[in-house]
Amino acid sequence: MDELIKQFLSQYKKEFDFYEMAGRIGAQQLENRLGASGIRAIVTSRAKSPNRLEDKIRKRNDKKVYASLGDIYEDIVDLSGIRVALYFPGERNEVDKIINDQFLLLQDPKIFNGTTNPSYEKRFSGYWATHYRVRMKPSLQDELQNRYCEARIEIQVASVLMHAWSEVEHDLVYKPMQGGISESENAILDEINGLVLTGEIALERLQKAIEERVAQSERGFSNHYELASYLIEETKRLLNSDIEPMLGDVSVLFQLIKRLEINSPGAISQYISQADANMEKRSLTQQIIDQIIVADEDRYNTYNSILGDEKLKNTSIAEDGNVAIGCFMSAWIDFEVLLRNTIKKISPAFDEYKTRKKDLLNLQIFTEEQASEYEYLRRVRNNLVHGIEIPDSDYINSASNDIEALSEILKKRLI
Repeated sequence: MDELIKQFLSQYKKEFDFYEMAGRIGAQQLENRLGASGIRAIVTSRAKSPNRLEDKIRKRNDKKVYASLGDIYEDIVDLSGIRVALYFPGERNEVDKIINDQFLLLQDPKIFNGTTNPSYEKRFSGYWATHYRVRMKPSLQDELQNRYCEARIEIQVASVLMHAWSEVEHDLVYKPMQGGISESENAILDEINGLVLTGEIALERLQKAIEERVAQSERGFSNHYELASYLIEETKRLLNSDIEPMLGDVSVLFQLIKRLEINSPGAISQYISQADANMEKRSLTQQIIDQIIVADEDRYNTYNSILGDEKLKNTSIAEDGNVAIGCFMSAWIDFEVLLRNTIKKISPAFDEYKTRKKDLLNLQIFTEEQASEYEYLRRVRNNLVHGIEIPDSDYINSASNDIEALSEILKKRLI
């Protein structure tokens, strides 16, 4: 058995760089998503230290008795790890949505609602966190990074205070370098845990105070973190829901409303009230951006300049693809103007933002087939505008022709 452990450790040392890089890539991508969504956090990564790993394997082998290298790999799930230390514990739900969207979950998250050191009766509850076992999505990686999607990664999400306390406790209690700790030391750790839990309550109150200050002020949002807090609370209030919305890229929205000089709660609340409660397919920020720029070529251009027009500058897109996208967007903007005018003519009181298939059918603007065509073209438009997917030029040109056909139908309705 000792030989099997040595063989595993020897192999792991050769793979150490692989697990370290997998964690680093995953952490960088997660940090980018959290930052864009307005979530303050410290994101770090690491690969399991071979020396610490040997101690863990030997202790677990006493209970499990490994029969093969595969048994060890299957049992040790945190060879690559990511730690998310949240400034505000109340943002756990939004982090959960981002992790579910960014990674492939291998099992349900493990939620720690307090742990107890069996050798000491604590007064306070202990460790509070959520652990995820995931793999990176191949669809979100480039070809050079795809091989790292094979690595299992453990993501630990907790407050900055809880992570600090758990690190100290784990090293002193569960990984003692100089024997077990005394009852007095256990009591001090327990006392610190009480301070940490009190600190988390204070952080939640601080977050609420910031949200209330931002919502009551008509001054501009100072940064996209303030905007994110406002969007979460205002969406829950307007949609009468306790479920936090999938925010999306708040940093881009923040730049857009600043550029358009609508950077205040009062100026953007109207767009939030028009959002669809089902945000699994389209995030809140995508919906708000779409409403802000709808049927306005200048605003489309402003939005594209903020994005840096990456989807058009991408070297993988040929020049004819750039031309095709430009023609499509021009045709779509003209179509949006016609559609809004048609809706106003037929039903002046109708909510023009709610232009889903069923709405257009109820207003008898399109037939069933035409409304389905519109839904398809709108998905193409969303993919192009938000850089989700860039089809080839022939596909885009065909879609442009379909837009022109629908526009002709609307022109006849306006005569």
